[in-house]
Order: sequence, then C-alpha cells, then structure tokens
Amino acid sequence: MVRAYESSALDGRVSLRRERVFLGASLLLFIASGAETISSCRSMSGGMVMPGDWTMSMAWMRMGQTWLSAAVSFMEMWVVMMAAMMLPALVPALLRYRVSLRGLDTVPLNGATALVGAGYFFVWALLGAVVYPVGVMVTNTEMHSPTLARSVPLIAGAVLLLAGGFQLTPWKARQLCLCRGEANCESTPCPDARTALRYGLRLGMHCLLCCLGLMMVLLAVGVMNLGAMIVITAAITVERLSPSPTLVARTLGVVMITGGVFVIALSASHASIF
Repeated sequence: MVRAYESSALDGRVSLRRERVFLGASLLLFIASGAETISSCRSMSGGMVMPGDWTMSMAWMRMGQTWLSAAVSFMEMWVVMMAAMMLPALVPALLRYRVSLRGLDTVPLNGATALVGAGYFFVWALLGAVVYPVGVMVTNTEMHSPTLARSVPLIAGAVLLLAGGFQLTPWKARQLCLCRGEANCESTPCPDARTALRYGLRLGMHCLLCCLGLMMVLLAVGVMNLGAMIVITAAITVERLSPSPTLVARTLGVVMITGGVFVIALSASHASIF
C-alpha cells in the first residue's frame, strides 16, 4: 500500500510538471505570437487616406509583391494573429483535453495536443484564405469608387449593428454552448491521431461559428487595428470562460449595437458637413 501511495504521488508530481511545461510552452507561444502581431500592426500602421476621412489598411495592398507572395504574407500574418487572439481561450480547452487523456498510458499526450491545436488553427487558416481575396476585391472596388469609399464608415456602423444583433440571437447562444461543450470535453475524445485531429477541427469550427460576430467587427474596423484585436481577444476569452456566457454575449451585443448607432450617427453628421 505504501508503494502504491508513493507511486501515485510520483505520478501526480510528474503530471503536474508535465502540465507546467505545457502551460509554459503555451505562454511562450502567446508572447511570441503577440509580439509578432504587434510588430506587424506597427509596420502596417500607415495606409491610404480615402474619401470619407478613413484610412485603408495596408494588409490588402501588395506593396510591390506578386499576388502569390502577398497572399502568403497575409496568411502568415493571419495565422500568427489568430494564435495571439485565440490562445487565451484555447489553452484551457487543451488543458482539459490533456486531463481527459491522462489515464491512457499508450497515448502520446504532447503529440495528441499538437494535433488538436493543428486542427483548430487549420480552421482559422481556412477563414483567412477566404477573407484575403474578398478583402482585396473590396479594397480594389473602394479605390475605384469614391462614392463607395465615402460610404465605408457608414457600412462599418451597419456591420456593428448586424454583429451586435447576432450576439443577441438564440443561434449565437447555441453556438456558444456547443463551443464550450467541446472545450469541456463533454464528448469523449478518442486517443488516436486521426480522431485527435478531427477533434481539433470540430473545436475550431464551433469556435469560428461562435466568433462570427466578433470577427465581423474586427474586419469592419480594420484587420490590423491593434486596439480592436485586444478588445475582441478579451471578449472571446470572457465568453468562453465566464460562468454566465450568454449574459456576456448579450452584453457585448448591446455594446456593439450602441457603437454601431454612434458610428452611423457620426458618419451621417460628417457627410452632412461636406
């Protein structure tokens, strides 16, 4: 019995040390991705001033690059940015996933965790692959249409209204519940590589659907807007970890709608002056 107790205590210390290493590695990854994102935002802080007194983000400009190299640069920036924004909400989910597999001695825990993370960020990379050509197309249209360019602040306000309304819907509450359910490992995760990857893909898809409104806001106010990134990262994290997620989501919705009304009113007053 004494040997069994000593063995159990040793296993507990090993598990604790293993999770400390995981948490430390996650913190380093968050710091590195955050630092790279800040650097990217600063390097793209300039832009083209457009009719309507707003600045077009350099993220959609080729800057002398070929279309392929510009797309690759955007995807690299996007994946790093998503890592910085999503890790605070993802790490607790990965930690619970690791705990759920702790009793399975044949499972390579770090490998399974890496596959879950790879599947999760692959989903966000796919979103970036869709966002980039759409963003370039919209940017080119705005550059050739002064009327549309002057309407961009008004459109941004409308997007805030739409995203805020989305936060108040039962569909949002359902997606948030599904996302938190996956993160809490309510569905029993399987120990092999294929199912670990599928679990990460499923977790990423639920997270993406849950974050649609907040991502709409980020794209509307500027994909390289550092302040918006910080606020949206905090909002996503609180939604995932709060004991009252629906209340948090609806509160964010009211704030977004209020902001949308303010932006629309400001845009209308500015247009009337000119």
